[in-house]
Amino acid sequence: MANTHLKHNATGYADALICEAEGLERLASALDEAGVTGIGVPNVYRVDETELEITAIRSSGASDRAARCWAKGWPECTDCVRTPMAGVGTITLACHHNPIAGVTTGGEFFVQDRLGYQVSRIRDTGQRNRFQRVLDEHGGTLIDWLNAHCEHPSLLHGDLWNGNVLYGTDGPWLIDPAVYCGDREADIAMTQMFGGFGEAFYRAYDEHYPRTPAYGVKREVYNLYHYLNHYNLFGGGYLGGCQSGIAAIEAIGLGKA
Repeated sequence: MANTHLKHNATGYADALICEAEGLERLASALDEAGVTGIGVPNVYRVDETELEITAIRSSGASDRAARCWAKGWPECTDCVRTPMAGVGTITLACHHNPIAGVTTGGEFFVQDRLGYQVSRIRDTGQRNRFQRVLDEHGGTLIDWLNAHCEHPSLLHGDLWNGNVLYGTDGPWLIDPAVYCGDREADIAMTQMFGGFGEAFYRAYDEHYPRTPAYGVKREVYNLYHYLNHYNLFGGGYLGGCQSGIAAIEAIGLGKA
């Protein structure tokens, strides 16, 4: 057997590694179907509630060449027009321990089952009530706006920050997914949260599949989910990001975006 890496479940949730394994397999299948060969996804050799055995990656330094390679390949593997939104969404919802109920569009999924869920978990009553009031007042408009600005549903990595891309001796690898079906620009938005992937990546991505004119606003909205999640987990250092996202939603609701 090839060199392998054994990952242990330290999350406290029994299904975490099983969801991760399914996400890896779906990403690998999407890349294979698109004929993309420049991006690696670890093979899953075995998985249960306690352990996940996957391909070991021999890490090397990132380079502009590697960034350009995977920036060009990533748009090609994310198109999943034929995949039902709710069906793929179930993977992520299971991993985030939030049941799916009657979600029919990408906008609904994001506003109700992503933003709504995270807002409900905010411990600070004042902040929770303020954010919930914005969702109550502008959530319907936001759903319509997101649906109108999504070209097609795509299979997303779901947690695409620079710590989840490893540069091996044979090219870039994607790890630790939280896959779901949504707007391709949600993944690209998250790449810019924690330092980004470098100018070479975004230049190559835009040459291959340009970001839309609405991307700047969408980045604030889509990253709000991750800022809320980090705020709930780690505290006030992420409140500013939450407030920026809420302000973007208010602007959309008032027709200013």
